[in-house]
Amino acid sequence: MHLTIIGSGDAFGSGGRFNTCFHLSVGAHNVLIDCGASTLVALKAQRVDPNTIDAIILSHLHGDHFGGIPFLMLDAQYMSRRDRPLLFAGPPGTAERIPAIMEVMFAGSSKTKFRFPWRIIEIPVGAPTDVLGLRVTSAAVIHFSGAPSTALRLTDGNKTLAYSGDTEWTDALLPIAAGADLFVVECYDYDRELTGHLNWHTIKARLGDFGARRVMVTHMNPTILERLDELREAGVIVAADGLSVAV
Repeated sequence: MHLTIIGSGDAFGSGGRFNTCFHLSVGAHNVLIDCGASTLVALKAQRVDPNTIDAIILSHLHGDHFGGIPFLMLDAQYMSRRDRPLLFAGPPGTAERIPAIMEVMFAGSSKTKFRFPWRIIEIPVGAPTDVLGLRVTSAAVIHFSGAPSTALRLTDGNKTLAYSGDTEWTDALLPIAAGADLFVVECYDYDRELTGHLNWHTIKARLGDFGARRVMVTHMNPTILERLDELREAGVIVAADGLSVAV
């Protein structure tokens, strides 16, 4: 497994960072984990060909995590002339929300006769699901999005990547992170208790509980971005657009 950060920003582009998107290479497949609104631009800025993406796995259905899909689809149809299949996998509600966002952004686009095959599967919360050979397990977290918001655990049988999605503290994160080779956790604020988001003080106090080999923080607002040295001194990896790490 190899992970490249396409976007590590929050919904507001704090620090000039792109919306959330992670590129995971696993064997012969390339997968995006989340696909925020700025993803197409971010992929091209980092010279990642969108046509090499085989699947997009979604943690939850907020625009900064899945709003890039309409742009990706239209680029594939009209600009890059994609012909390989594309799979979307997300929480319950994904099969309804993807066509809906396509219609809001580009009326009629969900009914386009696409030149490439694509399909949507929904990942039942808590039930391991196969996504192109990856075993994906989700857990419900605390972050309102009009559908279940989830943390994700992905394994190819050799390496395991865990991801919190967006959430305030919940013990549901512990089995997702336990034993993972890398746990990517949102760290939105420095010390404020915010609905639906984690802060650094909480994460720092829980680092020993995660049980992951390494922890990476992402989705940071300005209160975090001005204190990155403190995070690094605590032993966590700080996500940055373009950062690439072996899982």
